[in-house]
Formats: sequence, C-alpha cells, structure tokens
Amino acid sequence: MTRFYDGDDAVARIAHGVIDKTLPKPEWTHAAHFAAALWLLRARPLVAVAAAMPGLIRAYNEATDTPNTDTGGYHHTITLASLGAAADFLGQYGHDHSLHLVVDDLMASPLGNPSWLLEYWSKGRLFSAAARRNWVEPDLQPFPHGV
Repeated sequence: MTRFYDGDDAVARIAHGVIDKTLPKPEWTHAAHFAAALWLLRARPLVAVAAAMPGLIRAYNEATDTPNTDTGGYHHTITLASLGAAADFLGQYGHDHSLHLVVDDLMASPLGNPSWLLEYWSKGRLFSAAARRNWVEPDLQPFPHGV
C-alpha cells in the first residue's frame, strides 16, 4: 500500500498549510485535499467543517495565485461531496487510529481515484459553473454520503 504521509504530524502540516496559506501549491494534491478534510473533521469537531472549508480553500487558492472562477479554483459540489465521503470514511475508525493510516486507507479505496465522483455526476453536470458555485444534486445515481 502506498504511504502518503509518514505520520499524523505530516497530515496536520498539510491542514495547517491550507489554513495559514503556506502549503506549497504542488503539495495540494488529491491526497492532500482528503488529508486536510480528515484532519479538520477529527481535530476540530466543534467547527462546522462544511461551512469553514469553502472559505479556507478559496483563501488558499487566492494565496497561491489560483483564481476562483467558473472554470477553476474552488468547487463547491466536489468539496461538499468529498467532505461527506471523508466523514463517513473516518467514522469507520476509532479516534485513536492514526490519521495518516486513515489517509492511506482512503486513498487505497475508490475515493482515491480522482474521478470517483463521476459515478454519481455526469462530467458536464459536475464540472458546470453551477456545481462550482453551489451544491448540485447528482444526475447518475444517488450520492450515498451525507452532505
């Protein structure tokens, strides 16, 4: 199995790098998106992560010269769907389970495939401007994770 991070401190570094806008842009990978989400869901349980994440990602994007537009940058439907999937995935583990190992397990699951959402949304619907701006319901099959 591929190891994405060598410990929980490395996962926390990713999340803190997004929060304080210091994570080098090349490190903002598919795995890093899930690592930040998992860390926030576990480390900040009193924070409404679904409400906080859009602002965090938009601010991080702006800090790394990635414009948030109708064709790039922040994507609301993908963010909320990914948070729902991450929360469900994290719920399978005890609070004492190492978070970096949860990331590895998640990335070895179907969620690790960057196109996993295309099981639920057609490409045109998922990558529409409407889906970037707001939550858009899937058009292929019901989404099984809470949003």
